[in-house]
Amino acid sequence: MAERKRYNQQFKEETVRYIQEQRKSMDEIAMELNIPKGTLKNWMMKLRQFPDEPFVGSGKLRTQEQQIVNLEQKNKDLEEEIAILKKAMHIFSKDRN
Repeated sequence: MAERKRYNQQFKEETVRYIQEQRKSMDEIAMELNIPKGTLKNWMMKLRQFPDEPFVGSGKLRTQEQQIVNLEQKNKDLEEEIAILKKAMHIFSKDRN
């Protein structure tokens, strides 16, 4: 069974730039670089979707995704604080007979 090759971000970006600059077909470039055509297409697609951060690997989140995770956690914390304050307000607003 063939082992999967791993490519670093710089290599992917340079390869995508090379593809964009060439007049060759994707098949020709795939053969020339010895990289599967599907892999090259994936890299091109990721570059179009995320031009600022196209290749994030091994568990690293893109900046926007990380910001969303952080904001969701902050939102959850604030909701818990509001619930605690509501309970405290209810307790302290009871008549003291």
